[in-house]
Amino acid sequence: FPAATQRYIRRSLDIGLERDDAIARWSRDMVEETAIRVQARVYQRLHEVRGHIPDDSGLDALEHFMAPLIAVSAFDLGQDRLPAFAPYRFLYERLLGAHARPWLPGAFCAAASLPHLHPDKRKLLLQSISEAAATAPGWSAREPSFYPEWVDKIDETKPAN
Repeated sequence: FPAATQRYIRRSLDIGLERDDAIARWSRDMVEETAIRVQARVYQRLHEVRGHIPDDSGLDALEHFMAPLIAVSAFDLGQDRLPAFAPYRFLYERLLGAHARPWLPGAFCAAASLPHLHPDKRKLLLQSISEAAATAPGWSAREPSFYPEWVDKIDETKPAN
């Protein structure tokens, strides 16, 4: 993924999984601090989403799951840091877990087609999801094992030990 996408994913995981103080770690100025506060407020809905992940394809549980998932997804896509389905899926599999996988293509397509995005951006996002991802007959239940984190830069001028 592009560097800005990687940074956004790591920051989003810190916020969504409540791993670290995202403002202290990620904000470089007041504008970014405000953006992180807004994202944290939007991501509060992830608790609701996690609590309503459907066990099967039944439609009766969809409203309490898909509506907030689409809203949070629309926010993330509107930040212009997730340029395609692949980084979106990477982030949301980690935010929500493996059992949310079957629902991610639909949530992505719904969020990517909303009018808050420029038509050209909507087109690029919707074209980024492959037919295989959109029509998969099944999904792995294996939880993600890689969760990217902040890595401090190493001063290469200093000796290793």
